Amino acid sequence: MTISGFGYQQVPVGNLSINVAVGGSGPPVVLLHGFPQTHLAWRHVAASLARDHRVICPDLRGYGGSGKPPTGYSKREMAADVVELARALGHERFALAGHDRGALVAFRAALDHPEAVGHLAVLDVIPVVDLWESLHGTDGVFAFHLFLLACQPPLPERLLGAAPSEFFGHFLDVWTRDPEAIPPPVRAEYLAAASAPEAIAAVCADYRASATVDAEHDAADRAAGRQLAMPVAALWQRPVAELPFDPAKVWGAWAPDLRTHVLDCGHFLPEERPEEVVTALRELLAR
Repeated sequence: MTISGFGYQQVPVGNLSINVAVGGSGPPVVLLHGFPQTHLAWRHVAASLARDHRVICPDLRGYGGSGKPPTGYSKREMAADVVELARALGHERFALAGHDRGALVAFRAALDHPEAVGHLAVLDVIPVVDLWESLHGTDGVFAFHLFLLACQPPLPERLLGAAPSEFFGHFLDVWTRDPEAIPPPVRAEYLAAASAPEAIAAVCADYRASATVDAEHDAADRAAGRQLAMPVAALWQRPVAELPFDPAKVWGAWAPDLRTHVLDCGHFLPEERPEEVVTALRELLAR
């Protein structure tokens, strides 16, 4: 599947090739997907923004049609992929939005490369250092996959490899409140992309990084008082139960110029509420 009206290319970035969809013209906006998805998660939002922006939708390292090297899954390295990709496409400075895992990459890119990221949007996630600190006792049950996927190899790889469609499909089912938001062809694309052995190894490496080096990087930046220099929008779903953290408070500590949006939907905001996400992004880009 493809995003209608977008062109596709494989762009060499460091030691891998990044699969990217590009469409529209105007100021550049990069959109990063989450787990267990591909760039198609942004299909509705991208088509709308492409009316007056150059929209760049890559598959993250380890996901979709992008390269899946055995190493390099710290968010610092994945963020460098994004900055180098944008530069290869002719953009030294761009707006950046990320959902879920993509938001962690976007957050790190904005901290490490403020000269490149002019605006930042983060959807339904908080920095890993804050997330790990919030998970106490039974609060961790809702995020069991964070612990499972971060276990040492080869246990998670073998467990996922035994029933990949069931594992990844579980999250596509329970994290949405709109069953029609991810139609069967898109669901099949996600499951096929995530189920290959090299993709399973990559997603485990991604989550292991967040339990180790990513948390260390975040903690060091927080201790140093580093903050996001650009306008930031933080969007998240309206919770059905009390969260073990306050997203507005967490992001407020990192982003002096912050606006927040709570959407009445499940986890997959760009697919469940694309028009509201577009509105929030356009408001951010106007700041």
